[in-house]
Parts: sequence; structure tokens; C-alpha cells
Amino acid sequence: MQVWGIVVAAGSGVRFGRPKHLVELDGVPLWQRAADALAPVCEGVLVVGDVPEGVPGGPRRRDSVAAGLARVPDGVDAVLVHDAARPLASTVLARRVLGRLATGDADGVIPAVAVRDTLKRIDGGIVVDTVDRTPLVAVQTPQAFRLDALMAAHRASRDDATDDAQLLEWDDRRVVIVDGEPTNLKITYPDDLLVATSLLAKARA
Repeated sequence: MQVWGIVVAAGSGVRFGRPKHLVELDGVPLWQRAADALAPVCEGVLVVGDVPEGVPGGPRRRDSVAAGLARVPDGVDAVLVHDAARPLASTVLARRVLGRLATGDADGVIPAVAVRDTLKRIDGGIVVDTVDRTPLVAVQTPQAFRLDALMAAHRASRDDATDDAQLLEWDDRRVVIVDGEPTNLKITYPDDLLVATSLLAKARA
């Protein structure tokens, strides 16, 4: 497969307090770490956001992905879509999702880890039910897609989505999972950066 990568780095970082893709982890911006994880398995990597040579993003995550898709050259078979907010994802994980996509029986492949916490359903601050977590997983990026399937899913719906896999689900396409990485932390709050720094130091020890 000919593969290109798209790194989404256009968020405003409201919960973080500033655009987090520009924040550095051990001296390297988060967007650069995300792009570096994809580079060994991609013909090219597009970064969507306010970065050097970046593609201008859109108001929603899906709009930013669409902006990246519009720049993917002809002849590409698959794309890896990755969030700049996940700077610890490994190239091994990128290879894993692409390897599963290459088997040909799915339109999308997403990494996931088991849900560890007890989950409660609430109504107005009152617990009404404990949710069975057995069939639930927490989803990560990078996610791999057949390019034609992802572009078709984007055309099929204009609604917002939390990730591109959701667009494929709405378009009745097959999405499967592979094992994610417990260390593939999403940077959402400032304290998450401290955890990421610790994980990075541990990995190098």
C-alpha cells in the first residue's frame, strides 16, 4: 500500500489553556513527535494546523482531517490519521494498524485499550446505573483507513464526529480494532504533560 499520514494539530487547546500542539515535550513540539511516529511508514505526512508548512485547519476536527485529505496526492491507497495530542504513540503502533488494514477485510482499523474504571450512568448528578464495561474500549490514534472509504464517509455526513472511525460507522463500513498502547496518553490538561514526561523518561531508562 502507498500510505500518507495526516496529523491533526489545529485545536485551540481550551482545556489545556493554550494550543497544546505547540507545547514541547523534552524539547520537541507535540505535533512533531506525532508526525515523527508516522514518517517511517508513510510516503509523506501532512500536518494540519499552525505549524511550519502546515495545512490550514477547520473549525471542527473532522474539517481539519478533510483539509488534510484534500492535499493527499493521487495514487494513495491508505491514510493514517493521528492526533498531535498523542505524542507518545509509537511507530510500532502505526505499523500494527496498517498491517491489519492490509489484510483487506476492513475499511478502518483503530487501536484500543480496555476500559479500566468502573463506569456509571448519571441523571442530574444522581447515579442511575452501573455500565457493563466488558464490551467497551477506549480508542486511540493513529487510525488507519482505506482512502476511498474515508473520503466517501466524509462526503456521506456533515455531522460532527469525535473521530474518523465514527464517520465510517455511520456510513455502514467495517471498522476493526487492534491492541493500543497503555502509554499512548492523550494530552488534554497541563498535568498530562507531566505524566508524558515521566513516561518518556521511563522508556529511555
